[in-house]
Amino acid sequence: MTQSKWFLHPILIFIYSIIALVTSLFLYIYWYVKVSSGFTELVEKFDLPHDKVLDIETWVVILLLTVLVGIILIGMVIIFIYNQKTFQLYRLQNNFINNYTHELKTPVTSIQLYLETFLNHQLSHEDQKKYIKFMLLDVNRLSEHINNILNLSRFETQNKIHDVEPVNLAEFIENFISKNKHSFSNSIINFEYDKKINLIYNLNVALFEMLFRNLINNAIIYNDSQIPEITVRLTKYKKKIILSFTDNGIGIEKKYRKKIFNKFFQIGQADDRSAKGSGLGLYMVHSITRMHGGKISIFDHSNQGTIFQLSFPFYPPEKIGEI
Repeated sequence: MTQSKWFLHPILIFIYSIIALVTSLFLYIYWYVKVSSGFTELVEKFDLPHDKVLDIETWVVILLLTVLVGIILIGMVIIFIYNQKTFQLYRLQNNFINNYTHELKTPVTSIQLYLETFLNHQLSHEDQKKYIKFMLLDVNRLSEHINNILNLSRFETQNKIHDVEPVNLAEFIENFISKNKHSFSNSIINFEYDKKINLIYNLNVALFEMLFRNLINNAIIYNDSQIPEITVRLTKYKKKIILSFTDNGIGIEKKYRKKIFNKFFQIGQADDRSAKGSGLGLYMVHSITRMHGGKISIFDHSNQGTIFQLSFPFYPPEKIGEI
């Protein structure tokens, strides 16, 4: 903001308005009290009837004016808060557009370079297979981004999910890690669970895969370690199924922990490219968890990194089909 226009900032204009309104009310009451004291002296001096000169209804008017001014103040505060939220949403959407454009452009540029290499050079069969694998990874990234956009409106309108089925969570997690090894090839993904406990839960497999992919990608993106490491733990505690994701990343400051599940929110600024991702991943994780009847929490790791803990109500296997 330029120095010549700092006084036109909406916050300062709001403060000026509040001060002007409160000052006018104070001056009005002060003026009335002064006038009333003068009237009282005249009444006592000329022995006039009090009920004729100083009517109590005047004080009722003062009270009503005070209440009305209070309502006006509350209305101004509410309008100001909504205006600030609208401005914040606009800024977040602008950051999202800038970063998401970058996220889409990167794999497209990569695929273009590989295709130009195929066009301009004679490659061995092994090199062709290697480059094709790289291109498929980029295509998967593009597909994931597009699916995020397509699923965004679904999360906005749905509170419940459809196409659920009873799934063995341990088998689901093992299959997911095995099936997506190529996407996390430069990372270590551990899975720990008690083999004596058979945990089955009603879930939408496609949405839960999206939840896992976003949490693991988030742990890899926000990680300065030489080798990102994520440990997935599945346990049962009392009447809850606990699913936790522990990473060795850079961690999340406490001041951001209530905001990171908001739509479009990113830690960092879009203009200096310190923000990473699209600002939708954790929003979708939170939405999918909620749609499955669960809750998500964030904790500090004892050494380094963050723990995302998801808790779901536990139902005995014989009651799964009744839910």
